Amino acid sequence: MPIAVVRAEAFYTPPPGQPADLWAGVPAAELVWRWYEYRMGRRVTPPAETVTDTYFARINQNRWIADCSSCGSAQIVSPADPRYACVECGWGWCTLLFPADVAAIEASLMEPKPALRNWWNEADPNNPDRPPADPAPDPGPLKEV
Repeated sequence: MPIAVVRAEAFYTPPPGQPADLWAGVPAAELVWRWYEYRMGRRVTPPAETVTDTYFARINQNRWIADCSSCGSAQIVSPADPRYACVECGWGWCTLLFPADVAAIEASLMEPKPALRNWWNEADPNNPDRPPADPAPDPGPLKEV
């Protein structure tokens, strides 16, 4: 059986010794806040407001992630709840853009080993494989001096 692409609801789970369904009613985008509180041993409060930023979700080493444009941090996200708020700097809630057919993208990545599974949205300006928007014009033949 192939290893599924990791989403927030599979990664951010309650700590050992706690009931597995402890966070069952928490939306996927908010699970990181509960997980972060436990791991850091201090209370953190998600932002109350939505901001106008939109981020592209991508797959990095078999995990759906979003990168914070404010501080550069990243966290695991989920197409089940396409929002993102950064636990590091508190920037958020931003809208996440997932591909129209998430299942098809995930299925297309089942062949390589999980650590080699990466995917970028073609429209993402940070996509390293994105062709340049305006290629440099051909200078034509060079004149001899």
